[in-house]
Formats: sequence, structure tokens, C-alpha cells
Amino acid sequence: MAFADILGHERIVEVFRRAIRSGKTSHSYIFEGTPGCGRRKTALALIQALFCGSSNDDACGACLSCRKVISGNHADIHFIQPLPDKRDISIDQLREMQRELALRPYEASRKACILEPAERMSVNAANSLLKTLEEPPGNAIIILLTENADMLLPTIRSRCQLVRFAPLPPEHLRLLLEQNGMDEASAATLAQMAGGSMQRAQELDNESLTERRELLLKHLSQINLDRIVTVFDAAEELGGNRDNALETLDLLLSFSRDMIHLSAGSNDIINTAIRPALESLSKGLNLERVLQLADDVMETRRAVQRNANVKLALDHLFIKMAPQRSLKQ
Repeated sequence: MAFADILGHERIVEVFRRAIRSGKTSHSYIFEGTPGCGRRKTALALIQALFCGSSNDDACGACLSCRKVISGNHADIHFIQPLPDKRDISIDQLREMQRELALRPYEASRKACILEPAERMSVNAANSLLKTLEEPPGNAIIILLTENADMLLPTIRSRCQLVRFAPLPPEHLRLLLEQNGMDEASAATLAQMAGGSMQRAQELDNESLTERRELLLKHLSQINLDRIVTVFDAAEELGGNRDNALETLDLLLSFSRDMIHLSAGSNDIINTAIRPALESLSKGLNLERVLQLADDVMETRRAVQRNANVKLALDHLFIKMAPQRSLKQ
């Protein structure tokens, strides 16, 4: 995984290449960004470049060390994430990591650890990590991957160099999806809906997405404060678990984007197959109101990501949306 393979984060890559050339890489980093935006790929590229014995500021991809990193079998790289039956990273896992990092490297000049998602460390685990960050054993490099650095302890943030990863541009996502064998039309649609995340784009299933889209349109046409039950029914059926709610909100964001374009007189929309429905939803709404709708959806999505109650978050969103729909009754 060379730096040359990283798309959409050229500025970050160049900073790391300069740091490697000067020998001034940090011992600990926080990589913040949407899952699937390239954080983990860049972390592996950085470690591979540091471990490579044949290159100056990027991995050669051909030496034994590079081949082991690529295959996921390098003995000096450790991955820490919640165990399959657990939600959080435990203090026992952190203690095991500390023991591993204290040992001499097997092959490379140093050891490396990638911890993901860092915001899901238990309180005890996070406190245990502090001493390791203050005095990294054996010149180890530790990279914390998180969606939101503010969810980490301030003392952890202060001991790490923060690197913020922007969502991947839709054009880069489209190219990556096509390289993975997706047809051009599907790649273009999912690239716009994935929120800058390759992981999210790959997870979206076209058939289930179509069903959820039709269900969402049905509820959007019905919600009305004069019949408050329509609001609660929408939240109940479209919510479900957190992943389902996020998929619903991603669809709503794509709808609101298209509605903004339609309200502004542009034909550049994502959901071309449901244009008549979007035009109906936009009818009677000015651009300011549609922009506010997009802000409301985005704020709800952030709340759900912060572990807000899914049902209550969607109830609140649909109540705010209902007056604009009732105006068109």
C-alpha cells in the first residue's frame, strides 16, 4: 500500500513524505475522518513506507517487508479493535498492546499499532493508553483512527498529532467503484450518496436501497402535523437500527441536494429516476427552506452518529419537516 495508491488526500500524503525524508515523523497520530475515506489505507501506507528498506519516502512494494505489510502478515504491525462479541476496546487489549510494543521489533526498525475505532476505547483503556503515548516504547508508532477526535479524551488528543481526512470527492469514489467492477451508472449514483466513504459506497445495496427509497418517498408524501401519527409512523418504519437510520438520512441528504438544485433551476441531480417525486416535494418551497431542510437532515445524522436515540432523532426531524409538507396539502 504505497502513498502513490492514495486518492484524494494528496496534501496529507505530501506532508508524510516530507516527514519521512527529514526523519521527523511523530510517534503518535490521530487520523480523523469518515470511515472509508482513506484513513486506514493511509495509515498502512505510512507504516509501509517507514518499514520499507528500499525507498526514500514511499514504499517500494516489492521488498519482503512491503510484501508482508500488503498481505497483512507483518509481525511488527498490531491491530487493535473491539473483539467480535464486544462493543468497546478493553483495558486488557491495551495492556496486551503495551506488552507487544515493549518487545524488540522482529523485522522492522520499529513497531506499529493501528487502533480502530479509537472512540470506542473503554474509559479504563483510554487512561491506560496515556502512559504509552507519553513514552512510546522502542520508538513505536501508534495511529488512532476515529470518526470524531472530540470523542477522545483531551489528554489523548494533546499527545497525538491530529490529521483530518476530508470525505473523498464523488469523482474519486466513482473511479474507485468502477475499478472494482461496478457499472458506470451505479457507480455515479452511489458515489454521490456515500458521503465521501468508499466503505459506505460498497455497503449500499442497490435492491434494498431502491426499496428504502420508495418507502421514504411514501412517508414524505404523507407526514402532516394535522395527523401527528404520520410523523411517528415514518420514524418507526424508517428508523430501525442505527445503520438503517443512517441509510435513510443519507437518502434524505441526496434528496435535499437534488431539491436544492431543482429549486435553483439546475438539472444536475442524482436521483434522476424519481425526478417527478422530487419536483413534487420541492413545489412551493423556496431555496432558503430547502437549504434549511438539508441542514436539519445533516444535524440529525450527526446526532445519530453520536449515539442519539434513533427513534427520537427521526421523530424530531420529521416534525420539523411536516409543516412544509402540510403547506402543500
